[in-house]
Amino acid sequence: MAGGLKITLRAGERLFVNGGVLRVDRKVSIELMNDVIFLLEQHVMKPEDTTTPFKQLYFMIQMMLIDPSLHMKAQTMARESVANLLGSISDRILRQGLLDTADLLDNDRPFEALKKVRSLLPQEAALLNTEEQSKEVA
Repeated sequence: MAGGLKITLRAGERLFVNGGVLRVDRKVSIELMNDVIFLLEQHVMKPEDTTTPFKQLYFMIQMMLIDPSLHMKAQTMARESVANLLGSISDRILRQGLLDTADLLDNDRPFEALKKVRSLLPQEAALLNTEEQSKEVA
């Protein structure tokens, strides 16, 4: 990480770093000087928010980053979830995103996999909204 990565946190905000949780009591800037696995609190999904298949996949990958002791188990679950979704999703964008996610998981790149799945959430929401509207019409 050339020159480090500067992150600014607000009072009370949490930062998840290499499986640890940091909470700041006032606005602060932190510079990460080496390669670490981190998540900002705003990117952490709570279990009760995993209401769709892609949100559930996001949560599994997130657990790989937040709790290193669960890394292998969560990775296995995420790979199985991707395989199951590929068997049931016909949307071209979502399928390609799942294939990209599978590749990232196979190469043990969970942070990039998490970003990929996060980018697919709006597409999933649009698809689910379309399916819901079709059911209402029928």
